Amino acid sequence: MILSKNAEVEARIIKSVEGKLLQGKVILKPMMMGEQMTLLEIEYAAGAGTPTHVHQHESVVYVVKGKVKMIVGKEEYVLNAGDVCRHPQGVPHSVEGVEDSLVVEIKSPTQPLEQFLGT
Repeated sequence: MILSKNAEVEARIIKSVEGKLLQGKVILKPMMMGEQMTLLEIEYAAGAGTPTHVHQHESVVYVVKGKVKMIVGKEEYVLNAGDVCRHPQGVPHSVEGVEDSLVVEIKSPTQPLEQFLGT
C-alpha cells in the first residue's frame, strides 16, 4: 500500500498493550504499515493511558494536539502539540493524556499490530 486516507481507516478502541490493561479511552488508527515501519494515529482521552511496558522496536511520538505525559525509563516528560518524544527499543515507557490528545506514532521495525495491541 502506498496511500492511506484517514477517513477510510477503521478506528478501534484498544484495551491493552503488551498484555497490560489500559486506563480510560484510547482509540487507535493503524494508518500504514511499511516494510520497515508502522504509522499509527492514537487518541488519548484526558486521564487515559498505557501502563509501563516495553517493546522490541523503537517508537517516535509526535503530539498533534493536546498534552500528554510520557515516562521513558526514569525520565518524565510533558509534551504539547508540536513536541516529539522517542521510546528506544527495550526501554520501559508509558503515555497518559493530560488532556484530550491526538498523537502520531511511528514504530520501527514494523511488527504485526497484534504483537503489541489488544482490543
